[in-house]
Amino acid sequence: MNLKNISHAYFLGIGGIGMSAIARYLNTQGIVVSGYDKTPSDLTRALENEGIQITYEDSISTLPEWVSQNTESILRVYTPAIPKDHLQLNHLKSQGLPLFKRSEALGMISNNAYCIAVAGTHGKTTTSTLIAHLLHENNINFTAFLGGISANYGTNYLHHTSGRDIFPDKPIVVLEADEFDRSFHRLNPDIAIITAIDPDHLDIYENEEAFREAFCVFAGKIKPGGKLIYHNTLTEKWPAEIQCEAYGTKVAGSPSVSCENVTPAEGEFHFDIVINPNGEQHRLRGWQSGLPGFHNVENATAAVAACLSLPGISEEALRNGVKSYRGAKRRFEYIIKTPEYIVIDDYAHHPQELNAIIGSVKALYPDKSITGIFQPHLFSRTRDFADGFAESLDKLDNPILLDIYPARELPIPGITSEWLLEKMQNPNKKHLKNEEAITYIQSHKPPLLLILGAGDIDRLVPVIKNLYHGI
Repeated sequence: MNLKNISHAYFLGIGGIGMSAIARYLNTQGIVVSGYDKTPSDLTRALENEGIQITYEDSISTLPEWVSQNTESILRVYTPAIPKDHLQLNHLKSQGLPLFKRSEALGMISNNAYCIAVAGTHGKTTTSTLIAHLLHENNINFTAFLGGISANYGTNYLHHTSGRDIFPDKPIVVLEADEFDRSFHRLNPDIAIITAIDPDHLDIYENEEAFREAFCVFAGKIKPGGKLIYHNTLTEKWPAEIQCEAYGTKVAGSPSVSCENVTPAEGEFHFDIVINPNGEQHRLRGWQSGLPGFHNVENATAAVAACLSLPGISEEALRNGVKSYRGAKRRFEYIIKTPEYIVIDDYAHHPQELNAIIGSVKALYPDKSITGIFQPHLFSRTRDFADGFAESLDKLDNPILLDIYPARELPIPGITSEWLLEKMQNPNKKHLKNEEAITYIQSHKPPLLLILGAGDIDRLVPVIKNLYHGI
């Protein structure tokens, strides 16, 4: 489908972080946009303020009349998170009308652009949002579809048009390449970053081998003349015809971009970036990350490597951008930061993500006891990585488990937070309901608290923040 021919677009699940960004883009292009979502949210209210009509009732009667017209001027987009028994979705399917997944819509937008796509089981949102910020700092025009709310700009959709066009014949698009449901196979990037391939979504993929192979397929979709920037711990056999560049901590070999002399100091990380374009080392000293965490230093290194691949990039602007980058909401986000109390909110929902944030917090605050509230996300993920979760959570001084957030899944017999708790060795471990966790925080006021998980645990954040105010 050619987007130039589209006059109307309807989104099933328009309030999703990825869906809403596409809806915003189409709305700015003069396309009439409407959609459905289950419940109102800050995102849906923002869309409505921009003139997009949204219904919160899953009823055929609430569908706009034009949605059922069988014409190529109507685009219908749905998220895989929509349940299979959804009335509107099944009605449109029964009419034989074309339906597109979110990833297919992104492909329509990006395939005729210069596309920078960030893939990987961790760091997609942080890295892609930083790339967008670095382009903005360089005053380069771009459009970014982000998987989180940028703390610098307060939005998941950035459309910078008042700067420079560095490619005369095509716009720049920055986006996340999501591995869920093999969505990233519908993209053809010019620059692709792969941050990590720790197994996940095993309810979609048959096994770890199939999961890893999917990233190789994605790499093979890079446009001719494009580049893959991958974390140096990955050992995949990438397609021979594409240019490859490794990044990470002290990467050996050429070509590569590495971060070295990484030092935490006063809540921030200082480091050098070393570039080996042709085996000749070039050291850029004295970088400072505005977003703490060893893993975020590596994310910054990948983002800088991507930007250095573009023409007209200023090293000074890159330095300023890395330093001024405030991250994305729920990615190592400071909720409270005072001499007495630290509260950090993070989206971590995989054992390796938990290891990354807990390790970074320990390095930043070595003398503080760490309390962590974790909400497991998905029964299948909890089952598949239970031992890893238990090992990661045991690194907290006071781990608190909430109930599993089901998302799109039905319960799996025997897979509960109590079951996961039994696998943990930490003597201070607890399983609490949401209300009990709030009561615990109110009575104990942990000096260093981590709020962790990808479900609806974010709804506890403002409540916990209020508990600390006025102390």
